[in-house]
Amino acid sequence: MTELDTHLSSLADGLLSAGCIKFGDFTLKSGLKSPIYIDLRQIISHPKLLADIAQAYLPILSMLQFSRIAGLPYAAIPIATAISLAGNYPMIYPRKEAKSYGTKADIEGEYRAGEIALIIDDLATTGGSKFEAIEKLTGVGLVVKDIVVLVDRQSGAKESLEQAGYSMHAVLTITHLLDHWGKAGKVEMDKIEATRKFLKQSK
Repeated sequence: MTELDTHLSSLADGLLSAGCIKFGDFTLKSGLKSPIYIDLRQIISHPKLLADIAQAYLPILSMLQFSRIAGLPYAAIPIATAISLAGNYPMIYPRKEAKSYGTKADIEGEYRAGEIALIIDDLATTGGSKFEAIEKLTGVGLVVKDIVVLVDRQSGAKESLEQAGYSMHAVLTITHLLDHWGKAGKVEMDKIEATRKFLKQSK
């Protein structure tokens, strides 16, 4: 496993100290018991961390072709906004629920049919929410090729998106994070091992 560079190492430690990633005993939405819980919604309370996260997306974005970024509600909208400011990229976002008044927009922000929208999200697990967003964006004539996330849980999202013809890129993977925290002594090895075992079983 490649070691994280200095910037990504401090980003990994920032996520841990901000409580965005916790170790313990958690019940997930699926009902599964998990030794790790990732809640990237906490990022908004840490402006320096949010700015660092936006910077970490930029090298990936510089290699991709797109007209505007599309942040997914709700956790990724602040991240996409920070990326928009850091990289001067125009932003849109698909609504979770269509507006029943005014413009009744499904997509907020300015766009033209035929433009390429790059999806920005916080976390990738199975890819379900990404497919919902792709449907909304392509439904108004936008083209989607790439999805960029902060953390890939490595639970099948990348593979299922690739099978459908999309490319997913991640700033960090759960393996990167566990390897780094274990080596740096930031998280006890028994918790790291329990998480690795859980991730292997839940694939």
